[in-house]
Amino acid sequence: MHKLISAATWLIACLLILSAPLSSGDPFMRYAVTDPPFTSLTYGIQAFLWWDHGFAGRDMDWIQRMVFSHVKQTFAWEDIELAPGEYDFSRAESLLTALEAKNLRVVARLSDSPDWTHPGLSGDFVDAPPDDFALFGQFCGALAARFRGRIDAYQIWNEPNLSREWGNRTPDAAGYVALLRVCSAAIRAADPDAILISAGLAPTGTYDTTAHPDDVYLQAMYDAGFQQYVDVVGMHAPGFSAPETDPADGAGGHRFFTFRRVEDLRRLMIANGDAARQAAILEVGWTTDQRNPDYQWFAVDEATQARYLVAAYQYAADHWQPWVGLMSAIYIAAPDWTEADEEWWWAITTPTGYTRPAYIDLANMAKYCGSRFLPARDPSSPEALGLVPVYPCD
Repeated sequence: MHKLISAATWLIACLLILSAPLSSGDPFMRYAVTDPPFTSLTYGIQAFLWWDHGFAGRDMDWIQRMVFSHVKQTFAWEDIELAPGEYDFSRAESLLTALEAKNLRVVARLSDSPDWTHPGLSGDFVDAPPDDFALFGQFCGALAARFRGRIDAYQIWNEPNLSREWGNRTPDAAGYVALLRVCSAAIRAADPDAILISAGLAPTGTYDTTAHPDDVYLQAMYDAGFQQYVDVVGMHAPGFSAPETDPADGAGGHRFFTFRRVEDLRRLMIANGDAARQAAILEVGWTTDQRNPDYQWFAVDEATQARYLVAAYQYAADHWQPWVGLMSAIYIAAPDWTEADEEWWWAITTPTGYTRPAYIDLANMAKYCGSRFLPARDPSSPEALGLVPVYPCD
């Protein structure tokens, strides 16, 4: 009976999403967001600074020069709790100290469970929840207590609507909410001022044991009451088309093949009585991978990647304030990526020190940070070249 009720709720919510009039004055109920956790917009980018390899300082300088205020960085559980109850915070401490010196703030992605938390699990997967969810709560609490006031926000898990991020098990929204609950409670007890963000969901049309569509999964999260455990709803917006493309015009008739797919998820928030809550776009980007058939059909060249990313931030500034706060681009490349890695093609830099046009244009585009406006700057200006100090847009 519960499954039937959930399915009916999802169907009604989807009908509301598709029938909501775009011509109305405020279809996304912007007026309802009166106490946003993030300044709208908050400019962020995902980086891979944990294992320095001699390049972490350079990457931080790159981000600082972009006038972005936030760095999204994975704080991998497996790299911090080396054995049950045995924590090594040394790398986290040095990394946070270095970021603070650059006036950069942190969104910590909590994921990557240690093998000892799921000893009976085998196979090829990206991540898996622990057998005992309480273990994750203990880790979340220990990290938040150790760095109270120094980590701006926490993203709790990543893409649990994909089985490969859920230990090759069938995606389970209620299970994810149970995991979210223990982590949320622990962080709120240790650092009540930290911003809690739900996992970004992968846009997909697959609905089987390997994946659940992001809208279906989000509705199931609402059915399980996830909103009481977060301050902000996490979303992913990878680019499959030009950023202004209406979801109704998505490739193959699929709405999730658009950057503006997040508007559908916002309507789900409204349908569930959650209009006052802010959303965070935790991943936005366009791939330049012209070789892999899985990505080639929607890949763009570097100039288009740059144009689309700038247009995406401009679209959000024009249409989505204040219900979108944090908007985090992908990626400052990890030092060990090669062309064999999918992520290499999404990144706006390369490990060898090349900054793609997207990096240059994002760094120099106009920025909108609440009441503060930073006009576009010349790429050859002293600020762009790092010759004079710049201060983050926040």
